[in-house]
Amino acid sequence: MNRDDKVAIARQLQRLGVDCIEAGFPISSPGDFASVQAVAEAVGDTTVICALARALSIDIEACAKALAAAKYPRIHTGLGVSPQHLEGKLRISSKQALAQAVEAVQLARSFCNDVQFYAEDAGRADIGFLIEILASVIDAGATVINIPDTTGFCLPTTFGQLVARIRAEVQGIETVTLSVHCHNDLGLASALSLAGLINGASQVECTINGIGERAGNAALEEVVIAIALHSDELGMYTSIQSEELARTSRLVAQTTGMRIQANKAIVGANAFTHSSGIHQDGVLKQRDTYEIIDPVSAGYRNELLLSARSGRAALAERLAELGLSPADPEQLEQVYQRFLEVADRKRLVYDEDLEALMAEYGRSIDALWKLKTLQVNCGYPLIATATLVLTDRTGLEHTAVMTGTGPIDASYKAADQIIAEEIELLEFSVQSITRGIDALGEVTVRIQTAGQDQFSGRAADGDIIVSSIKAYLNAINRMLRVRTWQTN
Repeated sequence: MNRDDKVAIARQLQRLGVDCIEAGFPISSPGDFASVQAVAEAVGDTTVICALARALSIDIEACAKALAAAKYPRIHTGLGVSPQHLEGKLRISSKQALAQAVEAVQLARSFCNDVQFYAEDAGRADIGFLIEILASVIDAGATVINIPDTTGFCLPTTFGQLVARIRAEVQGIETVTLSVHCHNDLGLASALSLAGLINGASQVECTINGIGERAGNAALEEVVIAIALHSDELGMYTSIQSEELARTSRLVAQTTGMRIQANKAIVGANAFTHSSGIHQDGVLKQRDTYEIIDPVSAGYRNELLLSARSGRAALAERLAELGLSPADPEQLEQVYQRFLEVADRKRLVYDEDLEALMAEYGRSIDALWKLKTLQVNCGYPLIATATLVLTDRTGLEHTAVMTGTGPIDASYKAADQIIAEEIELLEFSVQSITRGIDALGEVTVRIQTAGQDQFSGRAADGDIIVSSIKAYLNAINRMLRVRTWQTN
């Protein structure tokens, strides 16, 4: 994700009601530093904004600078505490790790009052050393203690017992927030997180759709709905506005290009679909025979369906309900004209179509290269040929005609000829956004430059070939925009 992507998702997370947004790892790259800065400026007035750091002064100082605009900044620092990490990765003794952890927390506290310490791979750590280092960093000023099962190795019972022991034996633990951070390598991340909560944790670190390293992290939507369904039994609640879950899920999927499996809990396409005759009969008679979750509580509801006959007022109202209102009447008019183009080709325009339309509009603003026209000739046994016209930032038109193995290949070769960049296409995927033969097709691509940097792009249109070239241009525009930021 680039800076604009992170800001858009941060705004939706704010709408969702999350307590803290870990916005990035500032020292890792100029782009991530700028992203953390931008998120802090965009939503840092109401939400805790957190930045990640290793237990190194250069990392912590970068976090402090990136979080300068945040009203509620948090620096999240730490190091590995298991034998595998101490001996195999860090190559330091437990005594050295203890000293480094304390120094890191003390330095972070000199910049802000909210400091989180992560004990990486706590699930495989020596319990005596873990208790010692946690007590030491609390004494040094840590306000949040993070217990990760970094490899997703633990079983829920053993992880719960670990959290319970930390709660019982670590001196000063009652003065801080105890957090859990669980990975999904065994498909247990949500269960591990709930086990941590049951045994004394009060913060869960999770991600939308469960995305994350390797098999991913605990899925926010799963943990939130589980707590909501069992709130009396658990004695817990969250401030999450669960009605925003579906929209947040779609935004993250669209932004990252990481599609949601159909049978994914809570947010998958089949989560509230009943195909078995027995199930259908039960749900029709009484919903809760097979639905433990009201779809409305997860953000699925009857949509106000729009068509070519819908006016500006209806479009504006629905966009406002979706949190996608254009900034001014001029932008609304531009969006409305694009809406009419879509509505003329589709009988009904769904919420997913509107979200794609607004995303497409946002991508077109300040684009360095824009699609003017595309004409392709293809078929069997014809040679696929694409005639492409692009406009640059000054409005000057550039034309190229290329052949390829198919219409998309030919179109991409034409774009390469015009833009004159060395680009390798790594990934290409297409998916319908909504139902029906007239559904918009969303294309996601991932490209790699000569410098080995990778960028994703996406676009939606009723014509898959048009979607494909728009997605390719979106990825190239991102690449060129990042290059401009780095130059400046």
